[in-house]
Amino acid sequence: MVRKVIFCVALVAFPGSCVSHVSAQLPQIPGFGSKSTGSSSLDDTQIASGLKEALSVGTRKAVSEVAKPGGYLENTAIKILLPANLRTAEKVLRAAGQGPKIDEFIASMNHAAESAAPEAANIFGDAVKQMTIDDARKLLSGNNTAITDYFKSKTSAQLATAFRPHVEAAMSKSGVTEKYQALAGQVPKVPFMKSADLDINAYVVNKALDGLFYMLGQQEAQIRTNPAAQTTRLLKQVFGSR
Repeated sequence: MVRKVIFCVALVAFPGSCVSHVSAQLPQIPGFGSKSTGSSSLDDTQIASGLKEALSVGTRKAVSEVAKPGGYLENTAIKILLPANLRTAEKVLRAAGQGPKIDEFIASMNHAAESAAPEAANIFGDAVKQMTIDDARKLLSGNNTAITDYFKSKTSAQLATAFRPHVEAAMSKSGVTEKYQALAGQVPKVPFMKSADLDINAYVVNKALDGLFYMLGQQEAQIRTNPAAQTTRLLKQVFGSR
């Protein structure tokens, strides 16, 4: 049972580029490495091979999806929109000729999020390493996003710290802060609208993490419930009977 959960966690949480990193760390997970007495269970060698296969198959659809060009911007489910203080005045700003600036600002925020997303790999690896047997049992019997919720609780603070420098660098390069300040400066001119102070870098980091966990949750739900998403023999062994 525990091996199944470890396999599931690895499937939804790591990009194919970090396969060797993850494989090296998995034996350190508490409870991993002991031989199973179940006749239908996979031994440790098979588990390691299955993890490598799962990592290359499943995680392209999560971390690497948001990290690719357009991963946020072209996905309406996770696209980073204007901050609330600008969104309420967007129609007026566009009517005043600010449309191109708004579009450029939105694109810059989303591209900054895409540039930070690969930082998730090693942090997720550490979270897997710290899992306990009790964690694994709960995750196996949990809801369709139980693993995603586990990662969110364990890694959000670390991810925010890791994402921030990448977001700041990307936004500085494209002048996002200046673009935000220019747009926000227009808001006080609109009746009943006030420009709120906002750490725009923190806003993008938080929205980037929201998008990442949304995608992880979508992939986890598919793997748990959709036989078509169980694309290898090992996936079918782990989830086919559930």
